[in-house]
Amino acid sequence: MILRVFDEKKEAGEAAAEQAARLIRDAIRERGSARIVAATGASQFDFLDALTTAPNIDWKNVELFHLDEYIGLPMTHPASFCKYLHERLINKTGIRRYHLLNGAENPAEVIRRASNAISSAPIDVAFAGIGENGHLAFNDPPADFNTLAPYIIVHLDEPCRQQQVGEGWFADIAQVPTQAISMSVRQILKSRAIVSVVPDARKAQAVKACFEEPVSSMFPASILRMHENAMIYLDKQSASTLDPATLAAHAAS
Repeated sequence: MILRVFDEKKEAGEAAAEQAARLIRDAIRERGSARIVAATGASQFDFLDALTTAPNIDWKNVELFHLDEYIGLPMTHPASFCKYLHERLINKTGIRRYHLLNGAENPAEVIRRASNAISSAPIDVAFAGIGENGHLAFNDPPADFNTLAPYIIVHLDEPCRQQQVGEGWFADIAQVPTQAISMSVRQILKSRAIVSVVPDARKAQAVKACFEEPVSSMFPASILRMHENAMIYLDKQSASTLDPATLAAHAAS
């Protein structure tokens, strides 16, 4: 795992996008196509803005998978991650092959389709943020580190739901769904590479817990330390509570 820290979150997002674009181009050159997993949320705005304008990506040869989605939320809802991906990634790039998790459909059927599709070949690169409670995708603590299922139904804890209100997706916590479909932790870790963009001071305590406490399901994103090709992009605010020794131990060589 590599930790990189930048002065501003826009810089972190742009640097992460440069690395992600390189990985996508490499996969297309080596294998003829690239399979990616996209994260959503406010933390990914700068990253996706930069990635969608990166040069020389043949997007028609990119296949997109969805990280997580609320159960019971239609695609037209402002907080729908399907809507988010259409507006911030699919429509901007012209990606033709994508597998979205429709929160308004039967969750078992959505999981069946998405699981079959993602299991057909390895993922080249997964984009994943870290939640204020340390979650990875919607795997809130204590996360299931053992399930082999590619996608699972999860219950969203109060800190996770409150984060969605704080980011402006919902007016109050009563409007935030209590369940979601999430890519499992093990499925995320199957990716050849993971690029994680984690800006803002509100993520600082989660970043410290995930990278300085023992790897634990109580800090789900701590599992990224076990991946041989995970790159974490922080700004000064999100990295503000990290011990300098942690940064030195995980600096790029």
